[in-house]
Amino acid sequence: MPSILRRVAPAHASPADLLRQEAEAIATMADRLDPEPFAQAVELLAACSGNVATTGAGTSGVVARKIAATLTSTGTPAIFVHPADALHGGLGAIGGQEIVIAVSKGGETEEVLALLPYLAHREVPVIAIVGNLRSTLARQAAIALEASVEREAGRYDLVPTASVAVALAVADALALTVMEVKGVTPEGFAANHPSGQLGRRLTLRVRDVMLAGDQRPTVSASASLIDVVGAIGRGGAGVVLCIDDEDRLLGIVTDGDVRRTIEESPERVMDLCVADVMTREPTTVEPDAMAYDALRLMEDRPSQITVLPVVADGRCAGVVRLHDLVRIGL
Repeated sequence: MPSILRRVAPAHASPADLLRQEAEAIATMADRLDPEPFAQAVELLAACSGNVATTGAGTSGVVARKIAATLTSTGTPAIFVHPADALHGGLGAIGGQEIVIAVSKGGETEEVLALLPYLAHREVPVIAIVGNLRSTLARQAAIALEASVEREAGRYDLVPTASVAVALAVADALALTVMEVKGVTPEGFAANHPSGQLGRRLTLRVRDVMLAGDQRPTVSASASLIDVVGAIGRGGAGVVLCIDDEDRLLGIVTDGDVRRTIEESPERVMDLCVADVMTREPTTVEPDAMAYDALRLMEDRPSQITVLPVVADGRCAGVVRLHDLVRIGL
């Protein structure tokens, strides 16, 4: 155990205990969650034709920001509006087509309560994620979702910890359920995350990463092994594609094929051509295949391969390399 943790023990809970306290708070809330207001909130959000505006002050404001990010990424456009800013012009972002999600542990946050009359005047429904269902916010909201905890994690029950975890968990459950109700697919989710690993796996296709055109390392069936060595060196793919005059793929020769041929038959090297050593009918992939599927095709096999010829309509369009798929983070 690091020395600083030895100094705080045994007076303080261990890091594992603190994690368990937050996990137990979420588990307790799962048992207490009222499905009826939750279903009403899902229905309201799924039917929203405008943006969802989230609001909250202090730590609850941080939670509200995260809720807006999660909703937006799962197909429900959302923005965060600080309650104080809303009273000084920010209300312009909240019209009759919007829905507000207000977060407050105690339900008596002055800045949030000050917004309620103006939201009511605009007939904007409020979904409260609140730790006290008897609070002013819970009573005045159209729908109140409980996010209560018996105590915060830690020795002194002071720092917003378990209450934050529970509020976030309730909000995540809400966002994910709305996502399913709206029929947002993994592909739709990935469209909002093009730079993430999931986004790349669900959007990038072989044609986006393959070596094509003049980049293809190609030779004819009659080329010598010396020609193959030169083509492999220039292409940087560790393979050459053997094609005919109409770009049909006849086979491939890898640098490993060349090395094995030299080791096994050094006396015949000068007499051999591509047709003598190439692998006929190699594993191929289509340009429109997902790049991640190509990666799996290369790796999920008894003997891994590092390149795949790309074939479309019987013609060799290019080659995709394992190195490139790994480099882009698939």
